Amino acid sequence: MTNTLATSSIVARESLAVLENMLSFSANVNRDWQDEFQGNMSRGYAPGATINIKKPPRYTYRAGRVAVPQATTETTVPLTVSQGGCDINFNSIEQTLFLTKLNDKLTAAMAPVANEIDRQGLQLARFATYNTLNPAGAQPTTQALAVGAMTDVNTRLDIMAAPVKDGRRSFVMGPALNGAMVQGFAGLFNMSERINGQYRTGYMQDSFGLRPMMDQNVDTHTNGAATATNIAGAGQTGSAISVVAIAGGTLTRGTVIQLPGVNSVNPQSRTDNGVAADFVVTADALVGATTINISPPIVTSGPFQNVTASPTTAAPYVIRGAASTAYKTNIGFHKDAYTLAMVPLWQPPARGVISSEQMSHNGFTLRVVEFYDGVNDNAIFRIDVLFGWAATYPELGVKYYTLT
Repeated sequence: MTNTLATSSIVARESLAVLENMLSFSANVNRDWQDEFQGNMSRGYAPGATINIKKPPRYTYRAGRVAVPQATTETTVPLTVSQGGCDINFNSIEQTLFLTKLNDKLTAAMAPVANEIDRQGLQLARFATYNTLNPAGAQPTTQALAVGAMTDVNTRLDIMAAPVKDGRRSFVMGPALNGAMVQGFAGLFNMSERINGQYRTGYMQDSFGLRPMMDQNVDTHTNGAATATNIAGAGQTGSAISVVAIAGGTLTRGTVIQLPGVNSVNPQSRTDNGVAADFVVTADALVGATTINISPPIVTSGPFQNVTASPTTAAPYVIRGAASTAYKTNIGFHKDAYTLAMVPLWQPPARGVISSEQMSHNGFTLRVVEFYDGVNDNAIFRIDVLFGWAATYPELGVKYYTLT
């Protein structure tokens, strides 16, 4: 068999295939927005470049014959890209490796890259997602609890008007939750191929309209020691809420709270969902602080209304979960909840390099540059990715807490 030389085009093609195969959370989110970066591919994009992703406007229903023209308000979500990668080298003998041997090296090289892309995405989901289930953190090890976990995730996504029939709902779980769910579903009637897949892989299979997956990068959130206090002042809206001074400890970023008298609404009809609205704390609030920064902002009227009313001052807000407790933030989500953009990098000129190749597939992009170290007789391949994350529609995601 003829040996095949390792070149930048071969390394790029093989690396991209390996990377795609390794990604779990990232493979199930929206990746369409990389097109926003591609207006000038010849230049490429540097780390720190930002795009603003436009979200569609919303309008309210008009009853009756008389027209009531409405202003169009478009909102945007920023997405900033950062650069990273992994570098490998081959000596002059290794340059003639068979592709099967090359693939072994590339698999090892792509593992930390895929891990970091998924890690950053799941960290973003922890900080940006506000809908929260299972604040007690118990593992669903029985059949009833396992089924309940899946249906509860779907129910919350239904309440938030996540698309149902497009088959793009997923549930990413940490290792412990995945093991508990497999145990819980062990005695449940399933199609033979589902049972076979579960026993063969040790992982949950598609069921209940969700695509389950295990990801070791599921992030951990730790509630601070803060105790809830009352709202200070009626009629508040927006993303900064005045409260009686925080006591007991820090209200940590990523903690989820519920405000007294505030329910979520259907995003289209603006009718009461009958469920208390969740809000995620977007910045640490220290002891003595009288302001809590939250997402989403409280909007009580108009096309972007998301709650039934402003919070009352008659009762304290509720902190989801226990104080000073760590939770795995497993994430149920529709594909459009989060966006990953992987975009082209600047291509170096031929001078100073042996070859350079950039490849894209299914919304994933990487660049390989080959250059030579004459002192050590090594061909060095640097593999780079330029990517960024955004929570485009965080209302289409839900955290499912379990104790770590």
